[in-house]
Amino acid sequence: MDDDFITIDGSLGEGGGSILRLSAGFSFLFNKPIKIINIRANRPKPGLRLQHLLGLKLLSELTGSTLSHCEVGTKELTFFPGNEIFKDNIDVRVSTAASIGLLVQPIQIASLRILKPPQVKINIEGGGTFGKWAPSLNYLKHVTYPIFKKMGVEFQVNIKKYGFYPKGNGLTELCLFPGRNKLKPILLTELGSIDQIKGEIILANLLKKTKPKIGEKIRNSIKNNLRKYINTDVDIIYKWVYSTSPGVGLSLWALTDSGALISTGTILGERHIPSQKLGIFSSEELMKYINNDIPVDEYLSDQLIPLMAYAKGSSKIKVKEVTSHTITNLELIRKFSGREFKIQQFNKGYTIEYL
Repeated sequence: MDDDFITIDGSLGEGGGSILRLSAGFSFLFNKPIKIINIRANRPKPGLRLQHLLGLKLLSELTGSTLSHCEVGTKELTFFPGNEIFKDNIDVRVSTAASIGLLVQPIQIASLRILKPPQVKINIEGGGTFGKWAPSLNYLKHVTYPIFKKMGVEFQVNIKKYGFYPKGNGLTELCLFPGRNKLKPILLTELGSIDQIKGEIILANLLKKTKPKIGEKIRNSIKNNLRKYINTDVDIIYKWVYSTSPGVGLSLWALTDSGALISTGTILGERHIPSQKLGIFSSEELMKYINNDIPVDEYLSDQLIPLMAYAKGSSKIKVKEVTSHTITNLELIRKFSGREFKIQQFNKGYTIEYL
């Protein structure tokens, strides 16, 4: 029986949750059952965490797949992929501040196989719209999903309520539009000229009484620091939002004449970091890509590589560095797709190509 499975060692590389998310999404995408062992074996709390469990159950319910009995702490599981997405509307309840951006990653991958229904709506009650080491929904909305659309796959995210750690309590509507176009390869190896830099600073209203000027201070710090490096239009907004936990989340991204969208990813404010330093840090993060002619940031590359492996034809992107996390993902995806990839180093960055 085990011969029918692709067996995945969950302690591979960094041994994190991305192994679970990618494996489950690709299991459905390529219609190959999987067995995952040693789940997060090297982590302080090994086994499934609640956010991983919720993501697996969501994928299973949405696609009619069979997931073995799982609970928090489970170290081994099996997943038999179903044949189709047979629900066009599904509700999910997240009782923690688990990242919604990570929760939906397996769905993003799995949906590439689906031709109908024309729209799938996922209503997520709870969870974090911002979180450490995870793409915020703002980042997905302004960077990831516009690039996905260039490849022929469409997702829309509507943030109805923002959620910060520790309570979460976000409210999100995610819409998938399966089967609209054939997935196209992508070429992002040149940054091009910067047309405009945009940004969004989200501030929980719980901070308004004690820090009424924080948004303005962060924005001014970003603009002042960027002026030292680049002469282009900078449009940064800040807005106060209702949230049950205090928090600050921001992203900067640059629009280019090559079609690239380069970004800082998600940056979180913390108590010990003054507004001015947060602004300087975020602008420096953006400039490290611009100064090195890098068109794909490290957060976007994680999102793009699964699509590149599935798209027919050659895809190629240029990144600043190839981390052990990236290598783990590439090797894992090869188990399903059988496709070879090539990494080439340059003076300023690396290219990753699917042949």
